[in-house]
Amino acid sequence: VQLQASGGGLVQAGGSLRLSCHASGSILSVFNSNMMGWDRQAPGKERELVAEISDSGTTNYADSVKGRFTISRDNAKRRVYLQMNSLKPEDTAVYYCRSSIPGSWGQGTLVTVSS
Repeated sequence: VQLQASGGGLVQAGGSLRLSCHASGSILSVFNSNMMGWDRQAPGKERELVAEISDSGTTNYADSVKGRFTISRDNAKRRVYLQMNSLKPEDTAVYYCRSSIPGSWGQGTLVTVSS
């Protein structure tokens, strides 16, 4: 299953972006029963969890993004979204969609927040 992430770009501090990830090649029932999420990796730093959402809709966020980011999923479309508000320069990173679907992989999308 290929995880196709999109929606990154350049935005000023305080602005918003919405990332989207499509699980291409996933059988609907498989997508629906797996956790989806977003990680990020900033230059020179380790990859970290940003947010995740279970098959039942339970969400989990990194402390650094709580209250600013919202993760959601549309199972019928096999998509997961990350709404990012009140962006800060420290949010600058490559954002990767991830999944508990075995064998899933994908490239990230770059988010750059200018001060």
